[in-house]
Amino acid sequence: MKISESSCSLSIPGSTSMQVFSAKPETNTQKGILVFQEAFGVNGHIKNVVRRLAQEGYLAAAPELFHRTAPAGFEGSYDNFMGVRSHMEALTPENIIKDCEATYAWMQQELQTNQIGCVGFCMGGFVSYLANTALHIKAAVSFYGSQILQKGISLASQQKSPILLFWGGQDKSTPSDAILQLTQALKASDKDFVTAEISKAEHGFNCDDRASYHPIASQLAWHLSLDFFHQHIHE
Repeated sequence: MKISESSCSLSIPGSTSMQVFSAKPETNTQKGILVFQEAFGVNGHIKNVVRRLAQEGYLAAAPELFHRTAPAGFEGSYDNFMGVRSHMEALTPENIIKDCEATYAWMQQELQTNQIGCVGFCMGGFVSYLANTALHIKAAVSFYGSQILQKGISLASQQKSPILLFWGGQDKSTPSDAILQLTQALKASDKDFVTAEISKAEHGFNCDDRASYHPIASQLAWHLSLDFFHQHIHE
């Protein structure tokens, strides 16, 4: 499927403007997916996810969540976590939600519909989970969102829409007891969720720019994500 790419700048109340990278099929579509970055910015990996979703028939868009502390187009190095840590630590749930709301409103205007889902990776996995507490998302997907386990279990009762959670069985940042605690919280709140642990996968298994890339796990999670979106997002 042929796609087109573009970037735009969104105004965020009380803050700096935010760049958004997007792609869409050249044919009309009325369904969209917000794509939330890792700690390393809207880099090649995240842009590739946006493009792949566009090829599946979605308008996909990735907001630059570090716009308050980093220049437009910022990309960190996978070999230098300390170089991105300050930007990640400067984020607050309140500001993240503002950024999500602005991107959602832009996408809703572009599509003239609310058939919108979201997906996030690592830090963005938590953002996807957080967005699902505040926006009228149709379906949310989180890849190895370790921050959910560190500071988001109490938000389980606030999840609005179905959510799919991927974990790597070899990921030391997502211990099984914490995943169990989250699962129990979601069950106790009678939420619609799927949790999937891929036993041989590490943190970052979906990213082919990382040493932890696991092709089989990545392909499996990708197809499960597409099926999940297909079930809940309709034109």
